Amino acid sequence: MITGIITFLIIFAVIGSILYGQKLIKTEKSDAVFGNPERAKGGVHWVIVGTSFLLFSWLYYSWDIAKSFYPKSANELCQVAKVNESLLSLKYLFPIEERQHKSTALIKRENINISDKIVEIQSSPNLKDQDKKLFISLLNKTRLTIPLLTSEKYIETETKNTIKELTNRIKQLTEDFPKDSYPPPLSDEEENKRIEAIKKQLGWGATGMEVPPLPETKTGLKFHTAAQELNSISDEF
Repeated sequence: MITGIITFLIIFAVIGSILYGQKLIKTEKSDAVFGNPERAKGGVHWVIVGTSFLLFSWLYYSWDIAKSFYPKSANELCQVAKVNESLLSLKYLFPIEERQHKSTALIKRENINISDKIVEIQSSPNLKDQDKKLFISLLNKTRLTIPLLTSEKYIETETKNTIKELTNRIKQLTEDFPKDSYPPPLSDEEENKRIEAIKKQLGWGATGMEVPPLPETKTGLKFHTAAQELNSISDEF
């Protein structure tokens, strides 16, 4: 509350000082020389502007303004971070934020390595032509073998079914997440435990953690529940 009042006072001080400075410029003498002591008098309003901007920047980057106007904002962002963290293992394997699968990138990298080795063998003066043909043939066969390791036809039926089930769970979560009814209501016992845990939770910076980890708002609870589901999917995968 105090920070909010200070923020408004800073804004009013900046606006007032600028308006006062513009009014003063119109009335003061314009032929004053740089360094004139008389010209240096009465510039307190510009000091106020500079100091206010420094103070405003400090309040902004230290989250004090956010804590004043949106006390639960950091807690909600903490729940969003849980979702991002739960996706780390899936992001590593699937092109969620990349242009291609991780396996595709590995195949591409190994093909480049094989091509480099073939060039190295071809230009080697220490190998006989017969040995060069043998080694190059072996590397070419290896190049053809690598894609087979990722072929879908070699995946076991049980693995395919598991992947299909996990895919359906992700699709269902995608459909349910935007709904107001998500997450589903907890049982009375679970809800009471959650409320008691929130009451015992300390404020910002009161513990080793900068932001309290337990969800305190409905939006935060939505992301928290989604993160738990994604963690479960990731572990099973």
